[in-house]
Amino acid sequence: MSRPEDAGAVADRFYAAFARRDAEAMAACYADDVSFSDPAFPALRGESARDMWRMLVSRGKDLRVEHQVLETTSDGVRCRVRWQAWYTFSGTGRAVHNRIEARLTVKDGRIVEHRDDFDFHGWARQALGAPGLLLGWTPMLKRKVQAQAGKALEKFRAERGGI
Repeated sequence: MSRPEDAGAVADRFYAAFARRDAEAMAACYADDVSFSDPAFPALRGESARDMWRMLVSRGKDLRVEHQVLETTSDGVRCRVRWQAWYTFSGTGRAVHNRIEARLTVKDGRIVEHRDDFDFHGWARQALGAPGLLLGWTPMLKRKVQAQAGKALEKFRAERGGI
């Protein structure tokens, strides 16, 4: 019997699919009850997390992604990935270059936990322009972006019949 892929190999597969804008291949890398969080989507589980990627890939017409696995634990369960995304933010039409650090936990060859971290103020400055520059550091703007992202995901899921 073959060993499941270690976290670094799963991460490579996930981000290669992202670079191809293949949301279904990305979703297949996730365990059924995966837990995902980042500054815009702070707490997603299962199909909601998979649908977030489906939504982002479907909207990212000019999306470009690059990644690098920085380290994998000796037991192969966890890894750290630096990835970058270039895209036009649909809410404003502004160009964004986001630099993200991901921490993935893998079990049986699938991602069970995915945490992305990025400079929210830097992202807001690019995506939102002056409001992001002036207010991107505030919890108020972060909550507003999270609420809008959550509503967009709910709408996307409803349109797909996923809620």
